[in-house]
Amino acid sequence: MPLRRSENAPQQSYRISSLSSAVKRALLDVLRLPGVTTPFAPFTRGCAAVFMLHRFRHADLGINGHDPALLRRSLEYLRHHRYDIVDVNELAHRLMGEGRPLHRTVAFTMDDGYRDQAEIAAPVFAEYDCPVTTFVTTGFLDGDIWLWWDQIEFVFSSVKRAELALCLSQSALSYRCNSASERRWATADFSARCKQLPDADRRTGIAALAEAAAVDLPSGPPERYAPMTWGQLRKCESRGMTFGPHSVTHPLLARASDEQSRRELIESRDRLSRGATTPVPVFCYPNGQWDDFGRREMDTLCELGFIGALTAVSGYADAATVRREPWGQFMIRRFSYPDSLSGLIQVVSGVERFKQLLRRET
Repeated sequence: MPLRRSENAPQQSYRISSLSSAVKRALLDVLRLPGVTTPFAPFTRGCAAVFMLHRFRHADLGINGHDPALLRRSLEYLRHHRYDIVDVNELAHRLMGEGRPLHRTVAFTMDDGYRDQAEIAAPVFAEYDCPVTTFVTTGFLDGDIWLWWDQIEFVFSSVKRAELALCLSQSALSYRCNSASERRWATADFSARCKQLPDADRRTGIAALAEAAAVDLPSGPPERYAPMTWGQLRKCESRGMTFGPHSVTHPLLARASDEQSRRELIESRDRLSRGATTPVPVFCYPNGQWDDFGRREMDTLCELGFIGALTAVSGYADAATVRREPWGQFMIRRFSYPDSLSGLIQVVSGVERFKQLLRRET
């Protein structure tokens, strides 16, 4: 007789998963107790934890991003425990051996240049005299574009049809849009597919999506997707924030032509030099995974006088790796900003670094 799958298996799996998450949260919370992380401090030598942030929670605009209260608790913790918080300009120099060695070093970055970064995040960083570098998509701030993933989200959040059918780069797609969860899944799936496409194909695909959904895409971003202004950028500079280029139109550079790749790097640098007082000579790759840039981009950045570039690949900014690897200063890793104080402590204290070293040994 064949074995029958238990009808309770999904519930059992859910309970195990929930229990596992609860245990993990409890263990992470232990890190907040005095003295627990002290033995791990040596593991922070020679590396820095660079955090990557994007949107910030704004209830009135329906933005479900980082919690400003959590950011305050995080910065208060780092200041109280005397972590070495630096901007990316100083970080890039110290990774190359210029200045003090890295130890318990932390850096904060924000990507894209949204309005909530200026209005919500900047005052929190200023309150704790904490350096943060924001990498701006210059065409976004100039009002020439709005960001392509926001256009996808706008379409799926506005659609009234129960089901959509369309073609994306010769692939037939269909999406159900009856519930919020179905629309979220559709947004994530369509966005992931668009990341694999050149700019022209992605624009065509988004236009096809809007047509299938019978949604009119505005020429500029609605309020919840708006960029900061150049005036806000300069006000943020006066409060201690620094800025670096993040391209003009946020393409996936590896899928761009030689001409477009070079233009995106040069023009974003030049536009930021006109709009900001003291831009940092550090670039941030759009999307930022290993497949999204290459030797071509790194050669251009070096030629243009940049001293480093940030990826979105998870990991520590490690001085030994940067100095050992060819073009290592143009492949600096970052961590996504954690959703809890305990998660942040795990990274900055050396606990996560210790775990990584253990995994390499086994």
